[in-house]
Amino acid sequence: MSYRWEITASVLRQGVIGIVRTHDAESAVSAARAALEAGLRSLELPLTNPGALDAIAGLAAAYPDATIGAGTVLDEASAVLAIRAGARFLVSPSVDAGVIRTAHRYGAAALPGAGSVTEIVRALEEGADAVKVFPASALTPSWVKDVRAALPQAPLVPTGGIGPADVPGWLAAGAVACGVGSALTRGTTADISARVETLLRSAHG
Repeated sequence: MSYRWEITASVLRQGVIGIVRTHDAESAVSAARAALEAGLRSLELPLTNPGALDAIAGLAAAYPDATIGAGTVLDEASAVLAIRAGARFLVSPSVDAGVIRTAHRYGAAALPGAGSVTEIVRALEEGADAVKVFPASALTPSWVKDVRAALPQAPLVPTGGIGPADVPGWLAAGAVACGVGSALTRGTTADISARVETLLRSAHG
């Protein structure tokens, strides 16, 4: 069993959180396995995916060295179900104090979503372990740089519309990690593997 701070560190360590959003459970597990086998260690499965809880349970059991989380966690009931399935971190599109409290009650990390400086501060006040900046497609890396000049203590994870090639720019601007979804996990397993390997090299280059 890992402590919450250790989970947070492992989620952010590579600078990339892969997000597997698919139309059925089988393709989600297939894409997730390809990404994990290629070396990605932090993966989020949104609860909007069909069979998301079963997929989280299976992947968490099969890849104990990876950190598997649940995304689109909107309420406390969903938070509990996700954690019981094996999710070690919970990602939300908004700041919900109940979800954050539930995550912490059971030792999971919480990454609520925020789209403004006011929401980022509220997320920190509510105990966020990191803050998902969403949707990042509406912003630029310079926005993160400017926000961190005022809030250097804010661990920001831009997510939404970010492609693998964009990640180094966001990290250079001060983001602690980026959430990368369909741009990383679409296509064949070979496509996913190649993309993950390239991304991990560039994120650490």
